[in-house]
Amino acid sequence: MRAEHRSPGQAAGQPGTRAAYPLVRVHRTSPGRYQLPMAAVAGRSGLPPELVRRFAALGLLDAERDAGGRLWFRTSAPSAIARVQRLRAGLCLNYAAIGVVLDLLDRVERLEAALRRSERAAKEPTTWT
Repeated sequence: MRAEHRSPGQAAGQPGTRAAYPLVRVHRTSPGRYQLPMAAVAGRSGLPPELVRRFAALGLLDAERDAGGRLWFRTSAPSAIARVQRLRAGLCLNYAAIGVVLDLLDRVERLEAALRRSERAAKEPTTWT
């Protein structure tokens, strides 16, 4: 039986799978970079939504607003929040200083990646034709 002709109660042949409804189309407005809603990020990180909203306002988290004004976060947002919390607890930094430290750490990471690429390129034998 083809998927288009299944009844809603029949799944794709696997127990516990959801039924597909071919007449309903889902369109994403963005390529999927921001997929987690505020409630999911707050729940996964164990923080209140107000603090997550403050992190986004301070630029510590990448967020995007949809047409309804709701915040959407990347799937890496809970790990970014954990990073912010570790810096705050471990170094006793305020949130503005944490933003500077995060920018510097990201820059160091990009520079190290570029260095590794250039070292790898230097080790490859050059073919002369």
